[in-house]
Amino acid sequence: MKLPIIKHLSQFIEDNDQDYIVETIEVLENLTEIPTLKEDELEVIGELISNMYGALEVHKMMKEGKDKKTALNDFMKRVLGSIDK
Repeated sequence: MKLPIIKHLSQFIEDNDQDYIVETIEVLENLTEIPTLKEDELEVIGELISNMYGALEVHKMMKEGKDKKTALNDFMKRVLGSIDK
């Protein structure tokens, strides 16, 4: 996950609607079912999907009252905390 991408996608959700991101995730998840995709292509798609899910989580925290910076920091701490376990 890359914080600048999550931040950018979070701004996109604020400016538009989270439905665009949800529908894009659905399309990308469907693409992963193509049997001829190479491993590196699947990794790129997976990275995009995880960044989009991250942006949705940040947006959810912002709707719950956190400011953007706090939401981004809390999300990344949670991600890094789960990696350390």
